[in-house]
Amino acid sequence: MNSLKTKIGVLILIAALLFLMIPGEAFANGIGVSARSAILIEQETGRVLYEKDAYSQRRIASITKIMTAVLAIESGKMNEKVTVSRNAAGTEGSSLYLKEGEKITLENLVYGLMLRSGNDAAVAIAEEVGGSLEGFVTLMNQKAEEIGMSKTVFMNPHGLDDHENHLSTAYDMALLTQYAMNNETYRIISGTKVHKAPNEMEEWDYVWRNKNKLLTSLYSDSTGGKTGYTKRAKRTLVSTAERDDMTLIAVTLDAPDDWNDHISMFNWGYANYELTLLKPKGTLKDVKKEPYKDNVTLSRDLSYPLAEDERDQVESTIQLVEPPDKNKWDELGWSEPVGMYYVKLNDETIIKAPIMYEGDKEENKGFWGFLKELFSFDRGRELNG
Repeated sequence: MNSLKTKIGVLILIAALLFLMIPGEAFANGIGVSARSAILIEQETGRVLYEKDAYSQRRIASITKIMTAVLAIESGKMNEKVTVSRNAAGTEGSSLYLKEGEKITLENLVYGLMLRSGNDAAVAIAEEVGGSLEGFVTLMNQKAEEIGMSKTVFMNPHGLDDHENHLSTAYDMALLTQYAMNNETYRIISGTKVHKAPNEMEEWDYVWRNKNKLLTSLYSDSTGGKTGYTKRAKRTLVSTAERDDMTLIAVTLDAPDDWNDHISMFNWGYANYELTLLKPKGTLKDVKKEPYKDNVTLSRDLSYPLAEDERDQVESTIQLVEPPDKNKWDELGWSEPVGMYYVKLNDETIIKAPIMYEGDKEENKGFWGFLKELFSFDRGRELNG
């Protein structure tokens, strides 16, 4: 009997120790995630729904190519033909097997980059768009700074482990994907399962099938993404999904079970959050003060992903600039904001949107100049502050 009790005690102790070895975040919010770093955000607002060590710098492998694709698309050269250099054709690792001297459109290179993760395509794109690898890397880091990727350093266009400090974070890569998904061309390419491109060096065409198994077979709500792997970075993955008009972005770094990580995060996100309309675009009927009554509007719907227990905690306020006395109005209307619409959740501002005047414009240039200066810091930040 004592022997049996001893064995049972040992088994219980082993089970407890094994449990303690599991990272604390692994089951945070009811999600089991194998990745060292992970994040789930909502596309429209950027709200972080789930994160696990999402702000630590790590190697990112081929999800680097999301930035390469963005810069190629934004270059305006997608229809131009690129001559593949010896340097590009000889790039190691995952490849489209491009040949030196081959001519192929930049658009087809981007498809090969995103679907088949061609490192040769990445170098060919970099040389065409940036003039050189070094020039393109400069563009990558400039764009990263513009987007707000504060912990990202790009050193190449493909993500190979040829530089020690080619690093990013799960959060930064989610920001990049949020930015990229606002571009229709990127969305189309990222979500393409199979792409055929002419091959001028052979009698057969290129046919590239997307490596993203979430898109091709595993997850019906998947809309795209990018896979990655190197020996040092391990498995990395960015993916997007849409259900009930809510788009989610998931990122994992160093994830042994990344497909299931993403499925778990998406399913948890859709089960617990709903993109809720808080204020429709159009005239703000609750403003009664002249000259703003029936003349001030929101230019977009204000929506936010909310859990069920958060919906009663949302509060909104309107702040309008006091107009000068004895206004004279003409029929041109006014394009500058005359106030701000604030939405708060648990005393934290979650949405800050400009209120526009759609009536007549006051002719007092000094007042409107002051107004323009007052609100200029918020222009271009219509999503969320």
